[in-house]
Amino acid sequence: MEKVSWRGGALVAPVPAVMVSLGDMEKSNIITVAWCGITNTVPPKTYISVRPERHSYEILKEKREFVINLTPAALAKKADFCGMYTGRKVDKFKECSFTKEKATKIDAPMIGECPISIECRVTDIIPLGSHDMFLADILAVNVEKALLEGDKLCINRAHLCAFAHGEYYKLGERIGKFGFSVKKKKIQQRKK
Repeated sequence: MEKVSWRGGALVAPVPAVMVSLGDMEKSNIITVAWCGITNTVPPKTYISVRPERHSYEILKEKREFVINLTPAALAKKADFCGMYTGRKVDKFKECSFTKEKATKIDAPMIGECPISIECRVTDIIPLGSHDMFLADILAVNVEKALLEGDKLCINRAHLCAFAHGEYYKLGERIGKFGFSVKKKKIQQRKK
């Protein structure tokens, strides 16, 4: 496969397009973030990266809490809206007709229309250049009951969206599960 080499850039894709809610039940904001991910399993840790000039940056520094609301594809347009307008001028909960739900461990509200909301408390703020990384402990994961079969999370039912190189995508079908390449080999070895 022939490739063209470009200079280094932010092109790891796809990444989650999440709506991060912050503040408290009285005064809150939503910022859409694509620089988000898992950094550790035990203890569970995540991060979001935010430009210091953003309205949400000072709220994050002061409150040191946020909720990562995983965005279903049906809400991609509203997620984009939350990324395009500043909370200095727009009440995004009101404009998007989102329901503020009380989180279980922190003061920041959850977005009721999102099927999964992850409550986070900031442990470190790491300046990186254009963005600062807010490293956080994951305190609680709130999941819509319709996504569960017993205790199993059926994330495919959430119909989440992703972000890649300036565009939103609806996630598709499952093509395998963790360990499926090894499992096939073990079955073949047993037959021999």
